[in-house]
Amino acid sequence: MTNFNSTPNRRKFDTDIKWNLYKKDILPMWVADMDFPAPKPILDALRKQLDHGVYGYEWAHNTELPKVVANRMESLYKWKVQPEAVLAVTGIVSAYSVAVRAFASSKKGVAIQTPVYNEFHEVKSNIGVPQIDIPLVKNVKGNILTYEIDWDLFEKRVKKAGIFLLCNPHNPLGIIFSRKEMTRMAEICIRHKVLIVSDEIHSELLLDGNTFTPMAKLSREIEKHVITLIAPSKTFNIAGLFCGFAIIPNKDLRERYNTELNHLRLHVASPGLHASKAAFSGKCDSWLADLNRHLTGNRDFLVDYVTRYMPNVRTTVPDATYLGWLDFTQTAIEGSPFEFFKENARVAVSEGRIFGKEGAGHVRINFGTSRARLKEGLDKMRKALESLN
Repeated sequence: MTNFNSTPNRRKFDTDIKWNLYKKDILPMWVADMDFPAPKPILDALRKQLDHGVYGYEWAHNTELPKVVANRMESLYKWKVQPEAVLAVTGIVSAYSVAVRAFASSKKGVAIQTPVYNEFHEVKSNIGVPQIDIPLVKNVKGNILTYEIDWDLFEKRVKKAGIFLLCNPHNPLGIIFSRKEMTRMAEICIRHKVLIVSDEIHSELLLDGNTFTPMAKLSREIEKHVITLIAPSKTFNIAGLFCGFAIIPNKDLRERYNTELNHLRLHVASPGLHASKAAFSGKCDSWLADLNRHLTGNRDFLVDYVTRYMPNVRTTVPDATYLGWLDFTQTAIEGSPFEFFKENARVAVSEGRIFGKEGAGHVRINFGTSRARLKEGLDKMRKALESLN
């Protein structure tokens, strides 16, 4: 069993964003990568490429890699995908940016469910299309936050878009949308001729033994209207290798998408291709099972800690991901809790407002670390809160 309570010194490399953005006395619990080394089969694949010594041009198509990805979809979900439907991309952010360039317009922009991943909010300015916010409905019971879809609002707003950009599992809320919810979202989008681009990058980071179904797997009819985006980057902690995949069974959509992809010359570097092949081969699955048990324990520790020691703070109970969402709107903090904790606890979390205006007074916290480091961060935040009383 992998020991996820032993983590390497990430400050060894000054290019490490998570551990070097802030001063050394600030504990980083912000950007969405974990503090764990990648599993051995991935490291072995990278060493094999390194030892070969020749780093010429490589490509993903016409190799085994699309077949490996297709086999992964069948083994995980019994979703039969043809290898030619799999396109390699330089990460999920660039992947949905390509989709927006290809299928949205200045009149028909992008609909998103807020609060949601901060990079979703950058599309409107990066590509120059309208952003249509569809806020999720926040519910509070004691210390626990849950969110749900306002269906009347969803249909009213999504029909104005060219693309519905879905985040499932949801970042930062940790929601796994149910088959019933996804089917209803898909039916509404199809009725209004809105393309669904489903960011499923966290789909293998499942807590409590939860299961996941890709949007496109729901039916062959829905599949025709969905671009599915996946990557091993979050699951196996190789985000810095910048490799992901767009799965597009609809040939017409795929050709249009691929044309835009080629226009932008977005080629995946060789290490990302080799690492992804190892990641999706099945050889890392026991490591992943251990990881999900560790993350489930950390999630439970986080929720229990907030419930016991932070009575005015609210938290989600994520079904997936390694990201918690904390609500400080009922505390004595004035202004941004992100700034408050950075200055008074020396802990860097993610500013809630970058996920949408609904995130004001909230933060996202990354619990993809050792239990001791998670406790250290929470202890510091608790002490800072108590100093306000």
